[in-house]
Amino acid sequence: MAFGKKQPQIDPVTLAQQQRLREQQEVNTAFQKGITALRDFIAPSSLVYENGFFHLGTRYARTFYVYGYPRQIYTGWLSSMVNLDEVMDISLFIYPVESQVVLDNLRKKVTQLEAGIQIDSEKGRVRDPAKQAAIMDAEEMRDKLQVGEERFFRFGFYFTIYGGSMEELEFVSHKVESILGQQLVFSKPATSQQEQGFNSIVPQCVDQLQIRRNMNTGAISTSFPFTSADLSQDTGILYGINMHNSGLVIFDRFSLENSNSVVFAKSGAGKSFAVKLEALRSLMFGTEIFIIDPENEYQRMCDAVGGAYVRLSLSSATRINPFDLPKVIDSEEADNALRSNLITLHGLFRLMMGGAQSQMVGGGVAALPALSPVEEADLDAALIETYAKAGITNDPLTHTAITPTINDLYDTLLHMGGTGPQLAQRLRKYTSGTFAGIFSQQSNIDINNPMVVFNIRDLEDELRPVAMYIVLNYIWNKTKSDQKRRILIVDEAWQLMKYEDSANFLFSLAKRARKYNLGITTISQDVEDFMGSRMGRAIVANASMQLLLKQSPSAVDVLSDVFRLTSEESKRLSQFPVGQGLFFAGQSHVHIQITGSPTETSLITTNPGQMQQTNQLGDINQPQGTIDLTNRLTPGV
Repeated sequence: MAFGKKQPQIDPVTLAQQQRLREQQEVNTAFQKGITALRDFIAPSSLVYENGFFHLGTRYARTFYVYGYPRQIYTGWLSSMVNLDEVMDISLFIYPVESQVVLDNLRKKVTQLEAGIQIDSEKGRVRDPAKQAAIMDAEEMRDKLQVGEERFFRFGFYFTIYGGSMEELEFVSHKVESILGQQLVFSKPATSQQEQGFNSIVPQCVDQLQIRRNMNTGAISTSFPFTSADLSQDTGILYGINMHNSGLVIFDRFSLENSNSVVFAKSGAGKSFAVKLEALRSLMFGTEIFIIDPENEYQRMCDAVGGAYVRLSLSSATRINPFDLPKVIDSEEADNALRSNLITLHGLFRLMMGGAQSQMVGGGVAALPALSPVEEADLDAALIETYAKAGITNDPLTHTAITPTINDLYDTLLHMGGTGPQLAQRLRKYTSGTFAGIFSQQSNIDINNPMVVFNIRDLEDELRPVAMYIVLNYIWNKTKSDQKRRILIVDEAWQLMKYEDSANFLFSLAKRARKYNLGITTISQDVEDFMGSRMGRAIVANASMQLLLKQSPSAVDVLSDVFRLTSEESKRLSQFPVGQGLFFAGQSHVHIQITGSPTETSLITTNPGQMQQTNQLGDINQPQGTIDLTNRLTPGV
């Protein structure tokens, strides 16, 4: 007989209660200690589902599904929605289907459709075009699936939009549904299934809505979300970052119908930084750069890349002769070289003699009388005679002779009849007066450099437009002589637009530049004066690329009218931070952030604080040698 100690009976219910009590105590202890995990940081404070929307913390949200598509859908149909300036989550589900299964189903479907058409015919019903189209589509799909040209997929498209209030949510909902509806893509809120819809949107690869549409390979490819709104190409340079979707704006301006560009911004908005950045990056791809610099902003960049820096002033030894003829290889251009330069000289001398300044009377500048028709005729005859005395005629073989100068024209006018002596007196200050020398002698520059900067800061205000005109003509002659990919940057172009002849000349260059592989970049901070000119608007119309940075409130209305901006874009145009703006290329435009690398920024910034830091670093890391440009410019420059 065995004797043992009796074991106590333990109630299972009591054990479960004790376990729950311990768990509760652990939870309370953890809460009191303030332990937080990653999910505590990313999770919303609350999540409440309603019938047609849900609360995500303090925000309202609504999930939609797309149920209807047009018969044909085109590439980029999703880009307008992806680039919409609203907070939105998009989820695409793509399920491949076995081709044999699809072929069997298509065969049954074609049989049903053909039987339906036959029944309608026997009963005398009107022919149904929808059935005929469905048969054609099904037969075409069968052929492509059979040879492996296409695959078949099931496609689900869901998106969730957000708003700070119910009114904002309704507004955004209407906007998105309208954008899709314009393309015959129809969507609905996931009524009573907002939880399943939200679970399908969050990045966990779960499709709880399961609302799908049959699509082939071609149709699926059109839904690729990163399309033309990025303005990205296989070739080109980086202009900045697309603020809508953080994509890169990579573009080749020479791929457009013309390669001209205009840049408008108020002072300090970053227009010079943007243009310099484009010039540096284009230079790396072999594009030559010409710059007309009225404020000495480009010298540091020019010196850094070993460019040629040409300083024009009355005390400088640099000379440019406006009578120079281009060394044109093309026979047709060679025949017209003299006549073309005569037309250019007409505009130049109207500018120099004061006739073109008649527009400036309202600005307080005393205007000289414009040239009369008789004076125009005498000037034309004097120009032709001046070239003839130098042995230059329309025959291209004579164009290698030494060209005349303004001094020769002065002598011709002085000794001819009619109005010649009076014209000579108006021209005298450029030959023996205050402005003598700089444009009245033979050219002494022969530039052979991928980057050339013409500095006109030290010229008198009255001489600046004349200098810009002559430099433009010099660059234009070089462009016609040696056709390479080039960019011409005209800073502070409003100074040219104040004068009719110089504005006409710049417009004529903009029209003809593409033929010679030249892209003209026109920069101005005085938008109202620039756009107030007929030629100014024409130059903008002949530019396929535009960049609008922060504007003064008075300029916003003008630009909104010219560029057909929306009310939201117009409002933002005066509020953009430095370096942000609207980038137009062809028919597309995006909100862009222009940014450079630290090295690029150190070379091109005009911010005083950044320049001081760069100079301090430069003193520490000063190289032993300097760049010698004497091999790029002839002596005397």
